[in-house]
Amino acid sequence: MSALRNLDLDLLRSFVTIAEIGSFTGAGERLGRTQSAVSLQIKRLEDVLGRKVFDRTPRSLELTEDGKQLLGPARQLLRLNDATIARILEPEITGRVRLGVPEDFATAHLPAVLSAFTAAHPLVELEVNCDLTLNLLDKFHDGAFDFVLVKREPAAPLEGMRVWREPLVWVARDEQAVPDAGSVPLVVSPDPCVYRKRAIDALEAMGRPWRVAYTSTSLAGSLLAVTEGLGIAVLPREMVPAHLTAIAGNEDLPPLYDTEIALIEAPGLSETAHRLAQHVVSALERGA
Repeated sequence: MSALRNLDLDLLRSFVTIAEIGSFTGAGERLGRTQSAVSLQIKRLEDVLGRKVFDRTPRSLELTEDGKQLLGPARQLLRLNDATIARILEPEITGRVRLGVPEDFATAHLPAVLSAFTAAHPLVELEVNCDLTLNLLDKFHDGAFDFVLVKREPAAPLEGMRVWREPLVWVARDEQAVPDAGSVPLVVSPDPCVYRKRAIDALEAMGRPWRVAYTSTSLAGSLLAVTEGLGIAVLPREMVPAHLTAIAGNEDLPPLYDTEIALIEAPGLSETAHRLAQHVVSALERGA
């Protein structure tokens, strides 16, 4: 009979974060650790399992078959851990919380965070609305939300507290989809949109002509347009699908500065809504 092996949740959290981001360096940034520390954790995990979980080359990072089998159970263990900690440390709370969040951020980062909270507090009712940042702000000031997560410029003197900072990149079908002359075809969301403004401002500062080639109200629509070669878009680096090309900046495209996600609470926030806001901040800070 083989010796009993215990999985370390810290190692699993690093493993899941790397799998989701696709980068040891990016995972380290999210978890607040160095790239070497994250690499050491994966080595320890592989030593415990006696199996490799990643295939790494200088140009690629892929899950092994064993890694693919581990990913689902690892996520379940982390959700159970986070829900258990929240249930023990926080008193039972009830009520309804209305949250507004940008679609792309909700897609990439929030489902696991909100799932852990609702698992720990099943009597809380969540209403999550996804929209463009400026629309979210308008609705927030009209009283539609208890709190919102919104995109903003890092130096912007706006309300709220920073909870996330994300590097932006140009996204293209491939390198050949970026024209080396003429106007740059953009795939954008309708006005008002932070990424749309960031793309246009950067191109105009470079003196590069541009045109709106495709406008979509959804992230899925924008990604499909880029995939079909209709133009290029701006997205957070972590959200670039594996089949598309991320470009940080070159002689044809200007570099893009980071953007931030800020959390803004409404005045007179209920205790339940405040608890959820605190949970979101804490989870994002530790890279949940």
